[in-house]
Amino acid sequence: MTPRKGERPPVPERLPAPVVDAHTHLDACGAKDAADVSTMLDRAGAAGVDRVITVADDLASAGWAAEASTWDSRVFAAVAVHPTRTKDFSDADKAVLEELSRRPRVVAVGETGLDYYWDYSPPEAQHEAFRWHIDLAKRVGKPLMIHDRDAHADILRILTEEGAPESVVFHCFSGDLEFARACVERGFVLSFAGPVTFRNAAPLREAAAFTPVDQLLVETDAPFLTPHPFRGRPNEPYCAAYTLRDLAALRGADVAELASAVSATADRVFRLRNVTSDDAGSA
Repeated sequence: MTPRKGERPPVPERLPAPVVDAHTHLDACGAKDAADVSTMLDRAGAAGVDRVITVADDLASAGWAAEASTWDSRVFAAVAVHPTRTKDFSDADKAVLEELSRRPRVVAVGETGLDYYWDYSPPEAQHEAFRWHIDLAKRVGKPLMIHDRDAHADILRILTEEGAPESVVFHCFSGDLEFARACVERGFVLSFAGPVTFRNAAPLREAAAFTPVDQLLVETDAPFLTPHPFRGRPNEPYCAAYTLRDLAALRGADVAELASAVSATADRVFRLRNVTSDDAGSA
């Protein structure tokens, strides 16, 4: 029986070593409360995805993500206003984000950056908001999680002008080998989502094969960007296992070794091991 497009992919065989989904949107996946989050993380755990970072793109989702990270010790959060939502980015919004970003289970400022594909916010507003988020990340001492769509040159220019935070993560990296080299040389971390598994994404796959393992993360960006061969179907954190296995094959790496290395990078960049479970529910 052919699966329907709206059905989730099957939960894959458990990875031989756990991996972190470095960027997902649990609320957009359909989670509303602690029970939903626990169910989703149980499904992820069955595939070997043992922890996730749920990421905000507006004020409402920032508040939800910060709260959700206290419901389950397997969940961490990142907060920011997405570049496409920066047209009316106010001082009141900034005050809310600053407070949320200082919470112990909020481990990054993101996703922020530039998006020249959509025209919901003018470039000037995006640039101003991006610069503010860069400053926030430096003030609170947390990684900057970047959304970069059709804006490679301006992203690097603004990071140079403002001075990049200690840790910078390019979420759903979308560049080619040349751009990957430029990011890696600057010490940035590249996080790869489902598109790296697409067989028509040769430049992206070349970039993923090149990226040093200690600057490499895996993510889902769920519910979007479901990996091959389930493109177009709903994504969820457990699908990071599909992407991890595909990356291992692409790089000629052992699956367990790559999963362990990716998790070590996530632990280092987001300081996950420094976050206690005291502020979260039991997994």
